[in-house]
Amino acid sequence: MSGFTTTGASILDDIESMPRALLLWRSTTHWLGGMGIIVLSVAVLPLLGIQGGQLVKAEAPWPTVDKITPKITSTAKILWLVYLGLTLLQIVFLLFGGLDLFDSVTHAFGTMATGGFSPKNTSVAHFDSAYVDTVITVFMVLAGTNFLLHYAALTRRFDKLVADTEFKVYLAIFFGSTALLTLFLVLNGVYEGGAGIRFASFQAASILTTTGFVTADYDVWPQAAQVVLFCLMFVGGSAGDRRGRLVAGSKSLAS
Repeated sequence: MSGFTTTGASILDDIESMPRALLLWRSTTHWLGGMGIIVLSVAVLPLLGIQGGQLVKAEAPWPTVDKITPKITSTAKILWLVYLGLTLLQIVFLLFGGLDLFDSVTHAFGTMATGGFSPKNTSVAHFDSAYVDTVITVFMVLAGTNFLLHYAALTRRFDKLVADTEFKVYLAIFFGSTALLTLFLVLNGVYEGGAGIRFASFQAASILTTTGFVTADYDVWPQAAQVVLFCLMFVGGSAGDRRGRLVAGSKSLAS
């Protein structure tokens, strides 16, 4: 349940002692749940003679449901292809960072699902790599973005990104909170310069997108920094974020 709902909670004391097959399945559950079981079902249910749009309308938090294509099944397939493509791209980047295939796949699954399952006891901190932290930070931000905007970018409709208020506010919150966290961490001597930006941006992205990966023990961070993280938890957990808009996009994008 923690995996399919991308909650990311765990009761394992020693994750690394588990068989890799189980850890891969553990990561796969929230990768499947990351795009949404409803969206996945929409691509399959028409084969059974069931209207997928009925499920999407029941799932979406918005009054109306719009589509990229005339058929909602085609829309679901496009979104899954974008999701798969971003996952594969992150796996390649992590492989270049020195991770083996297993660690690359499981961490890419956790990132794109914004679920945060890691096969390492200390999460991403296990690698102690600025490169890995940067790659995962970037893809956490991408994973938290409305996936309709990814499709717009792929089809070179960049005006949709510029016009999307949600996207601009999302980036403003991320960069603003990163700046505040960096300031508090550097002024209090927790980190210096670039290290402050590295750890601040990673935790801001992780909490804002509800992913839950960690690279530092922020319980020992200054209280001002903890307040920023606490606020991000509420923003990231709000209804109407990227997950609510996978299919319920703007009419301008569908046009």
